[in-house]
Amino acid sequence: MSPVEKRSVTIRGHRTSYSLEKPFYDDLVAIAAARKLTLAALVAEIDETRPRDANLSSALRLHVLDWAKRGMSPL
Repeated sequence: MSPVEKRSVTIRGHRTSYSLEKPFYDDLVAIAAARKLTLAALVAEIDETRPRDANLSSALRLHVLDWAKRGMSPL
């Protein structure tokens, strides 16, 4: 299993961090590229739509899972 890595991003002018395993991070980067977004823009979009009681890392993982379930290859 891939270790969890902590990463930082600036969203709407403030720094925040999230922790993801490398496979989730790699797919998130690929999804952003497929949608012609920066990774920060994709993370900000996911952050804006997540329930306030869900943490950002979980929301990012669920976004990747949803993308995969819909059969949308990130590559």
